[in-house]
Amino acid sequence: MQRVKKKLGKYELGKTIGEGTFAKVKFAQNSETGEGVAIKVMAKSTILKHKMVEQIKQEISIMKIVRHPCIVRLHEVLSSQTKLYIVLEFVTGGELFDEIVHKGRLPEDKARLYFQQLLDAVAHCHSKGVYHRDLKPENLLLDSYGNLKVSDFGLSALPKQGVDLLHTTCGTPNYVAPEVLGHRGYDGAAADVWSCGVILYVLMAGYLPFNEPDLPTLYQKINAAEFVCPFWFSPGAVSLIQKILDPNPETRIKIEGIKNDPWFQKNYIPIQGRKDEKVSLDDVCAVFDDIEDEFVAEKSESTNNGPFIMNAFEMITLSQGLNLSPLFDRRQDYVKRQTRFVSRQPANVIISTIEAAAESMGLKVHTRNYKTRIEGVSANKAVNFAVVLEVFQVAPSLYMVDVRKAAGDTLEYHRFYKNLCEKIENVIWKSKEGD
Repeated sequence: MQRVKKKLGKYELGKTIGEGTFAKVKFAQNSETGEGVAIKVMAKSTILKHKMVEQIKQEISIMKIVRHPCIVRLHEVLSSQTKLYIVLEFVTGGELFDEIVHKGRLPEDKARLYFQQLLDAVAHCHSKGVYHRDLKPENLLLDSYGNLKVSDFGLSALPKQGVDLLHTTCGTPNYVAPEVLGHRGYDGAAADVWSCGVILYVLMAGYLPFNEPDLPTLYQKINAAEFVCPFWFSPGAVSLIQKILDPNPETRIKIEGIKNDPWFQKNYIPIQGRKDEKVSLDDVCAVFDDIEDEFVAEKSESTNNGPFIMNAFEMITLSQGLNLSPLFDRRQDYVKRQTRFVSRQPANVIISTIEAAAESMGLKVHTRNYKTRIEGVSANKAVNFAVVLEVFQVAPSLYMVDVRKAAGDTLEYHRFYKNLCEKIENVIWKSKEGD
């Protein structure tokens, strides 16, 4: 099977770095500036099928206007005959979730700093009428300086004109406000505040305030706000979290109240977006004026049969600078939502070994073009669990296997990955001194 590389205007599309139900995220390089970007790809047929043209146009327009140092930047929107491309800032510092997994919990001062940056970003969104609705540590990225960046506005919403309440139940159950679970209208701002409170708790505790094995019990605990703060939480933190995790959205503290809280105020340096920055929406209008027209030419470059050959730019950028040790050292005691290992076995041997291991774990397996999707049901039966593995050639006899979570809980993905590595250790290359 022939592998294909694509060019999208000035961008050369690289490997897929994220995958969801309705969209994929690809790494790309701006050929004019050399800058790395992330491009979210959506099928127009999906947008048309669900009659979401006007909604997505409005949401993308406001996402472009919502510019803040703590929000992943939307650069531009492009279109082809069949797909929509959203060009985003590529953030290299990883997920905030990885810090929690690595360290168990964060020191209170560091948790407060991230929470302050999160509140500034969310407040800026709300000032523009945008409600995120899926705030959780996995959607909070870190840049190369360790500053927080809110990402993944896939569930963000704008209340319709003349309507103040949202009605769609969405988000991740453990972080969702009780009024959202109640299938009644809710205030998007109050719901986001609740999610921020759960995030603060997780940052400081290292675990969730509401975490039950079955959904009915989980919903019951959330609706009653049944949680206990660990003994190491300071009295100020406990007081603020209790005000945020108020099951009544009418009496729940608002962002203004949080920002005035003494615990929040400690060492607080507000981060504001530039109010004078001019933003053009011409590209958004062009894409959506006639969604079935072709606006960007996609050029294909044929390569030899076999896995994609990863170029040096991609390899270095995706490995966060010149430190390539994460590609080769699997002795670390944690893994990220996107993980990689290296093998000296032939590509077809790698794939067949992975398939056999996944099937032995009772998971469904589908492989195409050196890309394998593994699916199952999550432990709490709440959502489907899916992982995508793809083989890339990085040298004549050296292959990199990229593993990423496509659906399900991140902690469950960590358990899956460690279990998988034990089953396929014969194909994983462990570097030795002198190699």
